[in-house]
Amino acid sequence: MMWKSFVAAAFLASFAVSAHAANIVDEWASVKAPAAPELKSVTVDPKTTALLMLDFMPANCGKNERCLATLPAMKALLARARAAKMPVVYSLIANTTPADVLKDVAPLPDEPSVLAGPDKFLRTDLEKILKDKGITTVITVGTASNGAVLFTAAGAVFRGMNVIVPVDGMSARDAYAELSTVFTFTSAPQVSAKSTLTKSDMIKF
Repeated sequence: MMWKSFVAAAFLASFAVSAHAANIVDEWASVKAPAAPELKSVTVDPKTTALLMLDFMPANCGKNERCLATLPAMKALLARARAAKMPVVYSLIANTTPADVLKDVAPLPDEPSVLAGPDKFLRTDLEKILKDKGITTVITVGTASNGAVLFTAAGAVFRGMNVIVPVDGMSARDAYAELSTVFTFTSAPQVSAKSTLTKSDMIKF
């Protein structure tokens, strides 16, 4: 009888240790970031691709050094997109107009914009704007990477589009948020299969 009690106690102790080890919260402190993903060169068709310039506003980008650091590359990408006659669509945040977009990447008068939260498709006509132009691929840049860029890109995928993400054009408040967003693009169901990570100077028109 004593032997059976000992075996039972040992089993319960073993189970308790296993359960503790399997607790995902306890594991978080030891999680290591995966290796940075490979960035790929990509060639796009300007007639079926749109550049989405997301939330480049003074209230968020203008107060974030990480976002401000993306502006030179985004200004160059924007110029190349316009030269190739690629459609450009902007997004705005609450209580702003197109005139408020940061000067370096400001929209032209004929470039449309939408006003929304992180998902720029939600309660806007962005899908109609893109479909009316025959767009099948979007290039998503802006801030925050883990907000507007991620959710708008996912929204595009769920509507049947391909997504290109120049990582030098997306920013957040800290590097971890940017890296976690990149990891999501490489691993999330459905989204990862339709997303390409690149840099702005690796995009060819």
